[in-house]
Amino acid sequence: MKKVTIGIDIGTSGCKVIALDAEGTIAASALESYPLYQPQEGWTEQDPEDWWQASVNGIKGVLAQLGGAEVAGIGFSGQMHGMVAMDSEMRVIRRAILWNDQRTQKQCDEITAAAGGLDKLLDYTDNMMLTGYTGGKILWMRENEPENFEKTKLILNPKDYIRFRMTGELCTEVSDASGTGLFSVKERRWSYELMEILGLSRDLFPEVLESTDRAGSVTKEAAELIGIEAGIPVFAGGGDAVISTIGLGLALPGKVGVTLGTSGIVATGLPGYAPNPGGKLQVFCANNPGTWLAFGCTLSAAGSYQWYHDNLGGGAGFKELDDGAAQVAPGCGGLTFLPYLTGERCPHFDPNARGAFIGIHSSMTQGHFSRAVLEGVCYAQKQVFDIIKASSPDLSTDSIAVAGGGAKSPLWQQILADVFNMPVRTVFGSAEGGSFGAALIARVGCGMASSMEEAMSLVSVKSEVLPIAENVGIYAEQYNRYCAFYPAIKHI
Repeated sequence: MKKVTIGIDIGTSGCKVIALDAEGTIAASALESYPLYQPQEGWTEQDPEDWWQASVNGIKGVLAQLGGAEVAGIGFSGQMHGMVAMDSEMRVIRRAILWNDQRTQKQCDEITAAAGGLDKLLDYTDNMMLTGYTGGKILWMRENEPENFEKTKLILNPKDYIRFRMTGELCTEVSDASGTGLFSVKERRWSYELMEILGLSRDLFPEVLESTDRAGSVTKEAAELIGIEAGIPVFAGGGDAVISTIGLGLALPGKVGVTLGTSGIVATGLPGYAPNPGGKLQVFCANNPGTWLAFGCTLSAAGSYQWYHDNLGGGAGFKELDDGAAQVAPGCGGLTFLPYLTGERCPHFDPNARGAFIGIHSSMTQGHFSRAVLEGVCYAQKQVFDIIKASSPDLSTDSIAVAGGGAKSPLWQQILADVFNMPVRTVFGSAEGGSFGAALIARVGCGMASSMEEAMSLVSVKSEVLPIAENVGIYAEQYNRYCAFYPAIKHI
């Protein structure tokens, strides 16, 4: 009988479930959506029961496509930083507050101050306390919903709640714990010292496992509901921003992953633990036991090109804009775009940063502006990577794995290769996001692969773009100019 592992990803817009067979083929997939609630501007919430129903339906949908294959193991991925508050009976107290909720800036500032300032906070966790992180949400509930806080006996992240519903076991794992802002990334344990400073009981937080650890088995009750056998092993998995890098081949150092989504993410596996000077990066525990991952997020990557298309594109499609940009020489004659359309997180933590076109002259065409946007986004990703390299001097990389909507543009891939002076590759599995990484985690956990390295052999190269030598020097000069613009105009 054919064996498969199942990967479940609890995303923001829906639950994606895939089945990965022994040959590494995606044998089945399903996507189930659920609502997002926004009770006030800047607030985002979801009902964990919606996640559970979507997970059940998604697994049923995958099983219906498999024709009786044996499920050898189940792995989990999910949106990070969300707060699921549970009472003494392990019932959900309120809707979960999500990663992109912005209500907690006051509490984040209070946490930083209570820790003794940013540098001291970094000593505890290696990460600054961002509004998306779970820590600020807990303090917000304590301050604004004291009755709910009083009832709360345990805090879970989204995927960990679904795993609890499937297994009855309460736990998390190192990558999702890293994103709470209350976890010692260096020591791979909860920062009980910071919890004590904040007046939070350590009993609020579950046991922490490594990502490939067995986290329980499918219960009889869940098995009957879903239509699978009880006792199937379930593995800890990982937070989506981290576990998605498995699908880019980043479980080991040597490769850079660049995701050109609405935001941009630059990530790489580290040769060992690395500090995070100034907290500009996110340094998290990775899904391969005993390893770490560094990444930084720019807030407007493909989102910049979408904005340009919608507002300045003159009705042209993306391919038409790309074709125009391809007629312009690298460097755009000095025209430079700063992609700070929604503020910035990395390389500059500045919510008040603003975008700009700099260096316009009368001979420029729409193609210059189109290409400037593509180049400016690549420069921003290069700045993030330079911060990663500075924090980990022993890091050596030889290629870029690219994903996200922007990766569909051959021109954008070429510019990225030229700016980074590295080959840019698309790889199998990256389009599946966290669900693919979750299925690989289960593959290791249940013994279908002997190690993460063996499981990663499925991440094969689909295409490759090499840097063009004459463009590399042009972009190196333009990149230096780009890096000078933000500090030069920040004060205005």
